[in-house]
Amino acid sequence: MTNTHPRRSLSPSLAAVALLASVAAAGCESLALTAFGVGSAAGVSHTLNGYAYRTFTAPEVRIKAATLAALQRMNIKVASAKKTRGVEVIQARAENRDIEVELEALSSNTTRMRAVAKDGLLNDSATALEIIAQTERVLGNS
Repeated sequence: MTNTHPRRSLSPSLAAVALLASVAAAGCESLALTAFGVGSAAGVSHTLNGYAYRTFTAPEVRIKAATLAALQRMNIKVASAKKTRGVEVIQARAENRDIEVELEALSSNTTRMRAVAKDGLLNDSATALEIIAQTERVLGNS
């Protein structure tokens, strides 16, 4: 019995475009997943190399109090909190994570928060994002 359906093949240029698109998409998978996770959490924070960022419309003193309450809620022990060159730096420690939160007053009522949770050589963006989310939650309750 002979096959009556003609065999179709991709042209070399179409195959090259498909290959290039799949390679490019594979490289962006972590970026897409991060964007999805960030977008679904708050819609306004973002991550870059495991650092999480969020700008709040509130004075620095209020963000600091909310951050300290969030860390306590998460059972993360604060080691120190001090101002260095105009930036409030909070150092903390979880089970096997070194955590640093920076608060920078951009104006009297705008504060930028940067959080990072370091696990040896790697940064744990999920924990950093959760610190920001918990800070948002504390601010929403006050």
